[in-house]
Amino acid sequence: MTIDSTYLNSLKKYLRLDPACESNVIRELQTHLEDKSHELREFGFSEEEATKTAARSLGSPQLIAKQIYEVYSQGSWRQASFAALPHLLIALLFALHCWHSTIWLLAILTTVTLTAIYGWCHGKPTWLFPWLGCCFIPVLIVGVLLIYLPGGWAWFAVVAYVPLPLFVIIQVTKQIIKLDWLCASLMLLPVPIVLGWTLVIVMGNGLLGFEQIYEAAPWIALSFVVLAVTVMTFIRIKQRWIKTGTLLVPEALVLLMVSLGIKNAISFWGWLFIILLSLLFLLLPALLEHKIRQGYSQSLKLLR
Repeated sequence: MTIDSTYLNSLKKYLRLDPACESNVIRELQTHLEDKSHELREFGFSEEEATKTAARSLGSPQLIAKQIYEVYSQGSWRQASFAALPHLLIALLFALHCWHSTIWLLAILTTVTLTAIYGWCHGKPTWLFPWLGCCFIPVLIVGVLLIYLPGGWAWFAVVAYVPLPLFVIIQVTKQIIKLDWLCASLMLLPVPIVLGWTLVIVMGNGLLGFEQIYEAAPWIALSFVVLAVTVMTFIRIKQRWIKTGTLLVPEALVLLMVSLGIKNAISFWGWLFIILLSLLFLLLPALLEHKIRQGYSQSLKLLR
């Protein structure tokens, strides 16, 4: 493996861009390294010395990756608006009380699913991840409702149903983590919110009743508006540490809305569970990415 290939592979470890953008960046840097190396060889450097010097002239791969990220990570307003669209559609569904309409539910579910499939098959752009996260919502709601089936049917249904969607969600999350753990957290952002609302509504009435949903509908709509604003802010910001805060702060705000939506519907321990679940969904991708990148680093050392 040449020095420039080693440098570029090391750079890839720190880059967190969508595949299409990353390929273009790596191609440009490779061309730059080759041109620089060729120029140094004309000054009398050996091929190995020229390649090493060209790589050193770029600087630390980690620093270069950070600079590149801040240049390319900021999406346009058009991309930000499209990424926020699924949350806005769900907000409108509850704001206009169309959540009980089968036609509207199927229309939104079909739109979200087809858009997510399109984005997945076309390079996994940043706008894809909120759409993917919304695809998990009906799966989560069905899983919670199965717990309330009568008699022994609940456990049977949960055991039969949960493993497959859980496997799919885990596999999708692992693929996104390979790109960037923040993108995985962005995708999972609505999960604890949906679980929180579903548990609150069900526990408040013993089932998913229309009266409880009507009471909570304005708060649910506002929750998804906050998520939409969060998504737009996330895509428009360059710095990673601000992106992280952008995900954490609104999550706490939305959970507060859930608590105000239907009072006394859930116990202290229930709220503690939801809060811990929110932190798990937001921060676990970072820990998983760290392990994945450690394995990647070990593979690079073996290749050297």
